[in-house]
Amino acid sequence: MRTTVTLDPDVQAGAETLRHQHQISLSQAVNLLARDGLNREGESVRPAFRQRMHALGLRVDVTNVSEALEILDGTDHP
Repeated sequence: MRTTVTLDPDVQAGAETLRHQHQISLSQAVNLLARDGLNREGESVRPAFRQRMHALGLRVDVTNVSEALEILDGTDHP
């Protein structure tokens, strides 16, 4: 099948690198990359984000934002 696709610069660079490494056409390189992506269906490209928390021992009431900022900035607060 013949079609026109617009590749992002990083994808184009990856396809060009693969093309040069394996001495294949750009179409073959794109097909290899697409197949590889399809074979990884369900796999995450990046590991899931995990928020790390640390107890700092500081408790700040954030209902009043300006007051909380003053406390965190170290400005004297009455």
